[in-house]
Amino acid sequence: MQERYWQAIIGNDASYDGTFYYAVTTTGIFCRPSCKSRVPKRENVRVFPDRQTAVAEHFRPCKRCRPDGLRLPDEEWTELIADYIKESYAEPITLSVLAEQFYASVYHLQRTFKRVKGVTPLTYLQHQRIEAAKQLLIETNKPVNVIGALVGIANAAHFATVFQKKTGVTPSEFRQSCTII
Repeated sequence: MQERYWQAIIGNDASYDGTFYYAVTTTGIFCRPSCKSRVPKRENVRVFPDRQTAVAEHFRPCKRCRPDGLRLPDEEWTELIADYIKESYAEPITLSVLAEQFYASVYHLQRTFKRVKGVTPLTYLQHQRIEAAKQLLIETNKPVNVIGALVGIANAAHFATVFQKKTGVTPSEFRQSCTII
């Protein structure tokens, strides 16, 4: 494999999309150079000039970057986004980050997610963070500000405000009500 191909793969270089595709022998999947999936080991990578060659070699298209050019149904695509949010809620996630990860414009992602899920991606993210915070408040004795940071809301005052807005009680009141029962 040429060094420029490898650099394009590890750098998620979209300028190479369409000029080559790479497959990972251990997974049996092929991707675009810009795919945001985990960087494979170099020795497990094969490079193909086109999609058809990768398919002929029995590799299947990646569900994240869709190198076959087919669009996922909105429901399936939205589930992938929701799963990403569930797994990454503690990280800084914005609409721009989601749009880049899932190859869409911010506007299209927001509109489609809300139509399918009934809530915006931000509301869904906040829900995941609050549910994780509730678990931590019940299961640990960590301070409220630490729990806020662990679920992705580093500013303690903002965390307390969001928590109270979503649950009707402060984090401390929530913890107290759980220990009394």
